[in-house]
Amino acid sequence: MQKTQVTIKHIAQALNISISTVSRALQNHPRIGLRTKEKVFEMAQKLNYVPNPAAILLKKNKTYTIGVVLPHLQEEFFSQAITAIEDVISAENYNVVISQSRDKLERENRAIKSFISSRVDGVIASISAETTQYYQFRELEKYGIPIVFFDRAPKDVPVNKVRGNIADAAFEVIDFLAKKGIKKVAILNGPASLEISDERLMGYWGAMKKFNLPIIQNYIKSTDLSKEDTTKKMIELLNCEDLPEAVFCFNDYVALYAMQACKQKGLIPNKDIMFVSFANLPITTYLDNPPLASVEQFAYQMGEKAAQLLLKIIRAENEPLEPEDILVNTKLIVH
Repeated sequence: MQKTQVTIKHIAQALNISISTVSRALQNHPRIGLRTKEKVFEMAQKLNYVPNPAAILLKKNKTYTIGVVLPHLQEEFFSQAITAIEDVISAENYNVVISQSRDKLERENRAIKSFISSRVDGVIASISAETTQYYQFRELEKYGIPIVFFDRAPKDVPVNKVRGNIADAAFEVIDFLAKKGIKKVAILNGPASLEISDERLMGYWGAMKKFNLPIIQNYIKSTDLSKEDTTKKMIELLNCEDLPEAVFCFNDYVALYAMQACKQKGLIPNKDIMFVSFANLPITTYLDNPPLASVEQFAYQMGEKAAQLLLKIIRAENEPLEPEDILVNTKLIVH
């Protein structure tokens, strides 16, 4: 059994010619004579030489691999986005390497370092709940690795991103509640570091003002999206002297955690207190008292557009492109 992989160096030594001559002959270079090419191919066959694809790709400065870092694969929103990314990337003969930050900055940083070490051709990211700076992603730029963000993008930084039309969707949510005669609306928002948290809050404020609904400071809560912190913030709302009639949640998971807190206090979700949220996860349809409505964000379409944008940037190579901000329209689904 052959234990050592045969390289072009072995072929060169067997024929007593230079390594560069063997390399050019195997690539059918016009400067190499026909007789030399024949000798090289015969010896390569005799020694069972197999080209090293990794070496060839590195020589071309390509690995045909895309890195993806996102908060949680278990969340259906992100699993749908990953399916779309894989569909687009695989069709172009690229591989996808997936890493979960689990909403932790340290894990996100490790993923970025791993992508750099692996020399990926590009990165698609949805940032963690703990991410407040852009410095870790600057490292990718130093190595010429393009990055596209989807759903969650850094605040106040001109980057390539694909996101939902969140502010308009949030406005539509409050409009929906106001038409039902609900006036006292609380919000369980995401971390202030996320751009999409700001957009939810802007839509909430804009609609509350337009429909002359009371904006009560104690009704505005930010969470780190964990079950523990969401439960804590929901209990704070339940301890208000004047209970809110409805709670507008960052996503369906936040809504589920908050609804569980209501049950623990003896309240019936969506009867005693109404809930609306983002993501429109299928699991909510199996609840006895599902949220009144949820905003469909079309995760597959978002992942698809993020992958297409990244491939466009990769193909442009050294041609500078202006950062793109692609909006995907949402839809309010009434349950």
